[in-house]
Amino acid sequence: MKIASFGIDARQTYGVARDGRVTEATPGFRDRYPDLRSVLAGDALSQLEHNIGDQTHELEEIKFLPVIPNPDKVLCVGANYRPHIREMGRPVPERPVVFVRFSGSQTGHGREVLRPRVSERFDFEGELAVIIGRPARHVRRESAYDYIAGYCCFMDGSVRDWQTHTPQFTPGKNFHRSGAMGPYLVTCDEVQDPACLLLETRVNGELMQEGCLAELVFDIPALIEYCSTFTELLPGDVIATGTPGGVGAARKPPVWLRDGDRVEVDIGPVGLLANRVVDE
Repeated sequence: MKIASFGIDARQTYGVARDGRVTEATPGFRDRYPDLRSVLAGDALSQLEHNIGDQTHELEEIKFLPVIPNPDKVLCVGANYRPHIREMGRPVPERPVVFVRFSGSQTGHGREVLRPRVSERFDFEGELAVIIGRPARHVRRESAYDYIAGYCCFMDGSVRDWQTHTPQFTPGKNFHRSGAMGPYLVTCDEVQDPACLLLETRVNGELMQEGCLAELVFDIPALIEYCSTFTELLPGDVIATGTPGGVGAARKPPVWLRDGDRVEVDIGPVGLLANRVVDE
């Protein structure tokens, strides 16, 4: 299944996407599970496709929200693709480099991302994100995939000068609506082997990043094992797995996002996340 969270008619809802349309869950199902996070928390994802109603919308009619509009936490992993580590002149980390994004720093597919007024160094990072499907604590890598509900595309918009104010990345990764995730939560049955996924990031149609998930230093099972050791992962939590080489900061001269640019993160079966950049 491909599941979207979206707004329409001044309300927020969710539904299953097929053939260029999205169909909402039945009113009764939504009464019980008002958002996608609650569907996951109620272990009801498998019930969703059997509880599709008759309210169908063209994709052009809806406003996409972040796949999980209200996650308990968004954990991001830096310096995890070997080509990106090389281009940034960083050592290969011994353990995952984990930082957090707040939910307000994300927007949905097709929505505007904001270039902060305080910086000219707004950069793009295309990523694959993992959506957690059930509570996970002290998970061994051998069983990590049992805890995944699905995947989505992720654009980790980075304000590079604020990112380097201190060794902590938090300020440069959390400007309001500086990143995006979507369009859909794509369930695991639609992604045979995440390690084989090809990720591309394009800016105004020009290919800027290209990488395979097999290039990760810490693969998805390793990230779930590590993160579930220091915190309990909850249904709807998001883990962004890192970005390939080709970011704007590493180019000569650097390439920064400007007002009017279009950023696309394309991960084949997981979907294509597209956003226009506007000045704050």
